[in-house]
Amino acid sequence: MSENLKYLTPELFLVIFNLGFLCVMLFVKSSAILLNCNKIAALALIITAVLVHFNHVDANPIINGFYTSNEFTAFFKMLILFLSSVILYLSDAYLKKNGLLKYEFPILINFSVFGMLVVISSNDLMTLYLGIEIQSLSLYIIAAYRRDNLKSTEAGLKYFILGALSSGLLLYGISLVYGATGSTQFHTIYSAIMYTDRTLGLQIGMVFLLSAIAFKFAAFPFHMWTPDVYDGSPTPVTAFMAIVPKLAIGAILAKVLFDVFGGISDKWQLVLVFLSGGSMIIGSFGAIAQNNIKRILGYSSIGHVGFALMGLAAVSPEGLSGFIIYLFLYSIMMLGIFAFILNMEKDGVLVTDIYLLAKYSETNPATSFAFSLILFSLAGIPPLAGFICKLYVMMAIINSGLVYLALVGAIVSVIGAFYYLRIVYIVYFSESDDKLDANIPAGHLLVLFLSSTAIVVGTYNLLGIEPLTRAAAESLLY
Repeated sequence: MSENLKYLTPELFLVIFNLGFLCVMLFVKSSAILLNCNKIAALALIITAVLVHFNHVDANPIINGFYTSNEFTAFFKMLILFLSSVILYLSDAYLKKNGLLKYEFPILINFSVFGMLVVISSNDLMTLYLGIEIQSLSLYIIAAYRRDNLKSTEAGLKYFILGALSSGLLLYGISLVYGATGSTQFHTIYSAIMYTDRTLGLQIGMVFLLSAIAFKFAAFPFHMWTPDVYDGSPTPVTAFMAIVPKLAIGAILAKVLFDVFGGISDKWQLVLVFLSGGSMIIGSFGAIAQNNIKRILGYSSIGHVGFALMGLAAVSPEGLSGFIIYLFLYSIMMLGIFAFILNMEKDGVLVTDIYLLAKYSETNPATSFAFSLILFSLAGIPPLAGFICKLYVMMAIINSGLVYLALVGAIVSVIGAFYYLRIVYIVYFSESDDKLDANIPAGHLLVLFLSSTAIVVGTYNLLGIEPLTRAAAESLLY
């Protein structure tokens, strides 16, 4: 057991830091530490990412079969840790300006990230459940972080109630799978499925498991919480929820499908086709009528989840690699979008109405160009990175014979382009007397410009991540 602890070094460091930092903030009343608590927590995440990088990654499975460590888990862990640290940094100015800077915020974020690390490395359904609950409990709290705001408390309550429902589905699915196979460990379940009869109970358990994970992934028909929670939560929380948990849940969805139910891919492929097609359609049509940019991004995220799921529905190494590429590039684009949205203010008050962006290009031409470039990429306009990642998953699904799903994706891409291009039109051509404040912190501008640069450079070599995604996919499949 002690030999296996070396593989847990990043997780142990992060949880010890969180508990230590909590104790310090409880008993040491230091305004200097409080003012920099986000930066301190972000630094801890960076250190954890370094530990993941230098840690042994080839160990399947460990800790009596409950945990795994390989190229796949390392890739997602490092990405989650890096993006979380950037979001904590971006959140700092917003929290200070709105009187929300409390030490609880970065600690809750870091505990949620710890849960995600457990989720990604889990090799047992009970470890998976514990990781998801650790991740989710922190998200329920920070969704309602503005306790004096009705929309924020409503968002937290809705997310908690529906999240409790998904936890019930997950536990019921685990019990059915355990009853059918006699184990909760991934590799044992896989072997049992391959060499025993595939009972109806096992298939129903699989459906319950996938339904619970689809809820966390904001996939149709379990998407109903997404626009309301995105809208009601404080914007830094929305930024975190829109980017980081999707990576963790996407990673574990891929692991469950291939490591647990890989032997019955013919049973779950049509389920993923349904989830993918429905998500793309709901996401594209739902956003058209919205004027609130956070609700637009809520529906947009549903649509992008649908596109990403096409990669998994292909049931191939090419599709899995495309799925990972899609999640990576989507995260980079959303990071730039939220670096801008966190500073949408009028007379010092945060606003979310897209029509207040009218003629923003006249006062901030460079910022408007970078913001519009990311919107073009999200819309899938060639040759930007957003188009490239859609092309990857579409080619994978076509090669698997599901041409009709690729056709659905192509049609909804055209429809979905409307609400992205409408924002660009407002920024450059719409007339209005109301104008947004022009002051954006230099750090936020840097993130925005780096994100927009990355989606242009990414058209050449996908920022060099293709070999990494291929290695990650191969470590999961073989």
